[in-house]
Parts: sequence; C-alpha cells; structure tokens
Amino acid sequence: MDKIKAISLISGGLDSTLATKVVLDQGVDVMAANFVSPFCRCDHGGSRAHQEAGGQGESRGCRHEAKFVSEQLGIPLRIVNVTKDFLEVLKSPKHGYGSNINPCIDCRILMLKKARELMEELGAKFLITGEVLGQRPMSQRRDAMHIIEREAGVKGIVLRPLSARLLEPTIPETEGWVDREKLLSISGRGRKPQMELAQRYDIKDYPCPAGGCLLTDPAFSRRIRDLIDHDELVMEDIQLLNHGRFFRLSDKAKLVVGKNQHENEILESLSAAGDYLFYPAGDAAGASGLGRGDFSQDGLLRLAAGITARYFDAAKISQQVAVSVKHGPDVQTLTLAPLSDEATKHYLV
Repeated sequence: MDKIKAISLISGGLDSTLATKVVLDQGVDVMAANFVSPFCRCDHGGSRAHQEAGGQGESRGCRHEAKFVSEQLGIPLRIVNVTKDFLEVLKSPKHGYGSNINPCIDCRILMLKKARELMEELGAKFLITGEVLGQRPMSQRRDAMHIIEREAGVKGIVLRPLSARLLEPTIPETEGWVDREKLLSISGRGRKPQMELAQRYDIKDYPCPAGGCLLTDPAFSRRIRDLIDHDELVMEDIQLLNHGRFFRLSDKAKLVVGKNQHENEILESLSAAGDYLFYPAGDAAGASGLGRGDFSQDGLLRLAAGITARYFDAAKISQQVAVSVKHGPDVQTLTLAPLSDEATKHYLV
C-alpha cells in the first residue's frame, strides 16, 4: 500500500520543522514547500548557531534555511516564488493589516492557495503547517484559522500538529492517516514547549526560533507604506529599503543613503539606468546615496546632494563639501553646505 502523501509548509523556522518531524514519525510521505517573498526577517538574523556566534558570518536566509531543514529531515523541497502575487495582496489586503503593514490573514490565504495547487499537482492528501494556536495575534486565532481555510479552499485538510489536540479533528485525523493522540497541544506565544521538543528530537541548529516578517517592523513598514502611497511597490524599489536611510524628496523622487561602506557598495550595485549616485568627490570619505525617480524639479539634485553630504566625514569639520553626482556616464561636482540635522529629518521616512 502506498504511503499517504502530505505537503509541509516549511518556513525554515523551528515550528514548521517540528510539525514536519511529528508527522514524519507517523510514516507519512512528506514533501516540503517553501514560499519565497521579499519580507522574511530570517535574512537578517540567521540560525541559532549564527546568533550564538554573535552574528558573525553569513546569514543563510529563509530559502536556505528551508533547504537546510529539508536536508536534515531527509525530504524533498519545492521552492515557490510568490512575490508577484504577494505584492498585489500587500497593496490592498481584503482582511486589512496588523499592527504595522503586515497583511497576515491575506498572506496566509495566498500561501495555502499555492500549497493546495502544489498538493493537487503531486497527489498529496493534506497540508502541514507549524502554526501554533494563539502564537500570532492576527492569523493564528481560532476564528482567523477558519476564515483562512475557507477562503483558501483547504477546509479540513490543514493539519497543525503542534496544536492539533486543541483544534477540531481534521480529515487526516478522522481518516486515520495520522494518530491524533500522537499530536500536540501547544498554544500561546511562549517557546519553552518547542525548545523542549527540539531537544527531544536532537534538533540543535534550528534557524529563526521565532521566525518573523519584516512587515511587522515599524520602520520598514513606514518605507513600504511610502512606496504604496507613491505607486512604487515594485521589487526594484523594495530592494533598496534594507540598505541605509530612506528619504522622500518629492512625489516622484526618493533617496537612499548608505550607513557604511558595505551598504554604499550595495547601493551602487543596485543602481539602474536613470538613477543618480551621490558620493564624496576625490579621495574624501563618507556615505554614498542613490537617487531614483524624476530629479528634473528645480533644486532636487542639490537637495539630494546636501542630504548625502550630511553623512560625509568632512561635514563634521567643514561648512562646504564637494559631492560627485553620477548620472549615466556623466559626472558633475557640486560644492555645497551639508543639510542640517533638523532639515534632513524632515525628509526621512
């Protein structure tokens, strides 16, 4: 008799790892699915081993953590990029945002719709998630779970092994594909039960113990909201938001200024045709800025140069500094006074 197949939504975090392990131990044939979006906080934190090393070395990132987990569990992995669909959800979520600009319910509906399509393609019988009842205030309430299942078209086929015994029995349980008595009854925001279970399974290098989404971060959310308000929510602009200070100069122009040499180099690598690069003239040291949009309005170029110059080393000792401005193959030099702290803050998002 063929094994029952299931799709497990693997984020790369501890909860989804444990949920998958619980079901694997019942003899189910599990495939992992990782849904990629630009807003995974794991790209900025790394695994527990990475954190315990003081953040030294390269953080693996969500898709790499998912690959690591699937290899550790010995199951195949399918990575699905949902960025295009997710950006449409983010602009106008049916169920609204959380405390910042996180459309958690609509995001979950999208993920489960995509998982259902994959389940049908692969002949799987049900889905597995690492959700814990009451852990997240927006999407992991009992009523929210019901809404999500109904609108995603997966009612009764989503097994949440970590909280299953606190929830209504699902089809996998009533059909006997899994033993409900071997499932768990974890709830709430505490991590102790998961840590203990990880120890029991000898899972040590678990990534992103609490997971997370950049859209719950207030500062990042303000920047995303700015892009939405100016109809600029595209990947090319989203990529800029993680690197440096973000300034809105006009309805059609923005500026990002690096905080260190690494960010300066990233901004330069992200510059596209039509962008402006601002940096210290000659051998002077200081920040680089990337200007994007329409800079034809009178004074915008000097404004961007003045903001960038505020972060030059020379700005601390000189009233006038020289800023190189590169646009395509052309480079010009502007000599000006760095913008004051107070004036700079006016444009900071």
